[in-house]
Amino acid sequence: MSIAVKNIEKSFGSFRALDNVSLEFPTGKLVALLGPSGCGKTTLLRIIAGLEFADGGQVMLDGENASDRNVRERQVGFVFQHYALFRHMTVFENVAFGLRVRKRRDRRPEADIRKRVNELLELVQLAWLRDHVPAQLSGGQRQRIALARALAVDPRVLLLDEPFGALDAKVRKELRRWLRKLHEDLHISSIFVTHDQEEAMEVADEIVVMNQGRVEQIGKPADVYDRPATPFVYGFLGAANVFEGQVEGSDLRVGEDLLPLGGKEAPDGATFKAFSRPHEIEIEPDSRDSLGVKARINRILNVGGMARVELSGTQGRNGSTATHLYEVELPREQLGTMSLEEGQIVRLHAPRLALFPSAPPGTVQ
Repeated sequence: MSIAVKNIEKSFGSFRALDNVSLEFPTGKLVALLGPSGCGKTTLLRIIAGLEFADGGQVMLDGENASDRNVRERQVGFVFQHYALFRHMTVFENVAFGLRVRKRRDRRPEADIRKRVNELLELVQLAWLRDHVPAQLSGGQRQRIALARALAVDPRVLLLDEPFGALDAKVRKELRRWLRKLHEDLHISSIFVTHDQEEAMEVADEIVVMNQGRVEQIGKPADVYDRPATPFVYGFLGAANVFEGQVEGSDLRVGEDLLPLGGKEAPDGATFKAFSRPHEIEIEPDSRDSLGVKARINRILNVGGMARVELSGTQGRNGSTATHLYEVELPREQLGTMSLEEGQIVRLHAPRLALFPSAPPGTVQ
């Protein structure tokens, strides 16, 4: 089923949760709504489901305006972060609940209900727990049962609100792989909310990055990571180093240092923020004539295949200076050849930079 929202507006008192949001969700795709807490992603999901109603705009399901339809009429399956299972019911009865509360004329025969529930328990690989109650299940098992219950009513679209948010890191990783495989088997149009960048990158076909009630960027995971459209997207999707200063010829003046722009062209005298990922930064010993941004090594973490070097330096704008933190990742073998030490002064180079014009003072980016 195709899903679209057009010019959606939603406020709670003086707080504007959604500000003229328009999106189209491809049929059969798994789309992540990604952003920090309070950005409007859960509100948008609940409006699509019919659990909230927009102040303005339309929700379109298969090209029809569904804005005034209730949850049941929209035929959506909704999976909550905290499972919302009935504690007094067995696993089997929880999954069967949505089928049994239908109006008599729409209800399946009991034999069909039992067959459907058993098929779903097999699908989520938990048929052996059909007679248990939720208190006897792990968090990961409860979430899989919640998903089976949402699928039981044959929804036209599946909506998931931070489905793995209450689980520990190891279980989260296992379940998101399982969800990806399940989606590939079912191909049901699905939208899930998360603030976990890694989760969105690993599971979704497309990512919608949101901030302050607006859409910052839409694209495939590799596109939004490699080609961020805004400073917010660059900073939110993974670790980023930021250098801010004025352009001087082929360099960026960062405080008292010159950072080569790596061939990028920018107007002389313009102020920019330059972004670079930790694995794209190069370190070299400091010298009087060195280009690059001066920084002090605070900590070296030499664990795993990649070593991490944490540094600090100063950056200034409008006559003021402030301490700035940097992070560099490099292979452990390379680190072993560089003789770096904590407290050492070095220079940072960034051969690959993404440039964004700096906002005027007092402007929120």
